[in-house]
Amino acid sequence: MKTYERIIQLFLFLCALIAVLGVILITFFIVKEGWPVIQKVGFFNFILGKQWAPTQQIYGIYPMILGSVYATVGALILGVPIGVGCAVFLAEIAKPRIANIIRPGIELLAGIPSVVYGLYGLVVIVPFIRKVFHNQGFSILAGSIILAIMILPTIINISESAIRSVPRDYKEASLALGGSHWQAIYKVIVPAARSGIMSGIILGMGRAIGETMAIIMITGNSTLMPESILSPIRTLTGNIGIEMGYASGEHQQALFATGVILFIFIMILNVVANLMPKRVGE
Repeated sequence: MKTYERIIQLFLFLCALIAVLGVILITFFIVKEGWPVIQKVGFFNFILGKQWAPTQQIYGIYPMILGSVYATVGALILGVPIGVGCAVFLAEIAKPRIANIIRPGIELLAGIPSVVYGLYGLVVIVPFIRKVFHNQGFSILAGSIILAIMILPTIINISESAIRSVPRDYKEASLALGGSHWQAIYKVIVPAARSGIMSGIILGMGRAIGETMAIIMITGNSTLMPESILSPIRTLTGNIGIEMGYASGEHQQALFATGVILFIFIMILNVVANLMPKRVGE
């Protein structure tokens, strides 16, 4: 029996090792391909340069960084209140029958391919923005709306789990002291679950900043500096997705270098999420 358990443990260890090795190999490959351009142009010139012109060997990704940041922040502004509110409703207010109807819809939302979101934005959201604001429609606002919808399942599921993990004694103590149900929710339960809710928000942010297909379809893909929420943008992922198919030589290396910067963004978000207190209410 002990030999059998050791074999199982060894197998599980190898599975974990393969997962870690995969991350290491991907990191090494991206850095190896992208570093020559970063070294040639200069790190700060690369990330702060305002012009992207591969045919002239000018590589500045600052407009793409701003595009990614603006679209992600817009998505959080729109998506976080809705996501956290939905999580509170499902965990504390909704009757089981209603909650059992809503949860499958949220899970279905998570399973929709990103290209379908892009098609919806292209057919519905972009024409709506064009009609209301009398512009081209492809903009930061369009991207933020689509990304807000796409990050909802992540925020809702993690936030609901965090809220449900709060000991019921907290709520009962609040009610026993004369507080209303709503006061118990926003003064006791939600603050106690804040670490889990923040983790959900950060993971949703990572989902938004890493999205490619839907963003390519509805943001206009302009490499110019954005001036307002109605300006067209190109994100870091969009820049790689659009140009990698025909890039070669130094141009291709510059796209890998863009991937290095994106990888750094994602790693920072993951580290911050992992540093969040794991125990609810800690």
